[in-house]
Amino acid sequence: MSELIGSIVILVGAFFLFSAGLGLLRMPDVFTRIQAGTKASTLGNILVLAGLGIYHPDWSLKLLIVAYFVLMTNPLSSHALSRAAHAIRTPMAGTTVVDALREEDGASAGEGSS
Repeated sequence: MSELIGSIVILVGAFFLFSAGLGLLRMPDVFTRIQAGTKASTLGNILVLAGLGIYHPDWSLKLLIVAYFVLMTNPLSSHALSRAAHAIRTPMAGTTVVDALREEDGASAGEGSS
């Protein structure tokens, strides 16, 4: 029974990993691609690792350590990538309404010039 549950959890994780790849292809600009890829791949990786933990209980500690590193590095790396893309003025999609970083930079630049 645990093999069936583990396989189902792995399959659900594979679906989220597939949707992350699909999001990379379908999103209009670099910022939405980073966001779609990061969120879905983080969840997909965690589900695959959880399914492997159910399927092979003796690997649980190692898989928990790997899951911890995935949970720490995926959001941090996507944040660094998006800040770097914004710093080099990568264009946003035309449907983007708010650029919070530009407003933040403008407010700090306006304060220093007076």
